[in-house]
Order: sequence, then C-alpha cells, then structure tokens
Amino acid sequence: MEYSLPAWLGALTGTVVGVAIYVPAIRVIERRLRAQSGPKTLEQRAMFEDRLSVLRRTILGADVALLATAGYLIGNAIWPVRY
Repeated sequence: MEYSLPAWLGALTGTVVGVAIYVPAIRVIERRLRAQSGPKTLEQRAMFEDRLSVLRRTILGADVALLATAGYLIGNAIWPVRY
C-alpha cells in the first residue's frame, strides 16, 4: 500500500467534511429525540442523556471514519502517484 500526498489530503478533506456534516445533523437528531421523549423523572432523564452521549460519539466516529476513508480513496484515484 502506498501513501501519497493527494490521498492523505483527500482523507483530511473527508474528515473536515465529516465534522461539518456532523454538527447540523446531530442538532436535528437530538431535537427529534428530545421531542419524542416527553417529560421524565430525573433518573430517566440522566439515563437518556447518557444514551444520547453514546449516540453522539458513535455517529461522529462513524461519520469521520467513513468520510476520511472515502476521501483517501478519492484522492488516490484522482491523483495517483506513479513510481
């Protein structure tokens, strides 16, 4: 496997795009989940916040990993380095 500059720049671009998509998307998802949850006790609210935190981290990790990989592959395909 070769590591070329265009491929790494594509991965960096994919990571930036992944984070840029994450911010507005997580707000929409969080708003909908909070609207559906309704009034709860303090214990239920704390458990909901914990689950929401795990969901946020999972979405961010998957989003960045997938888009960074896609950016790497696209960068490598567009500007292949020939040795």
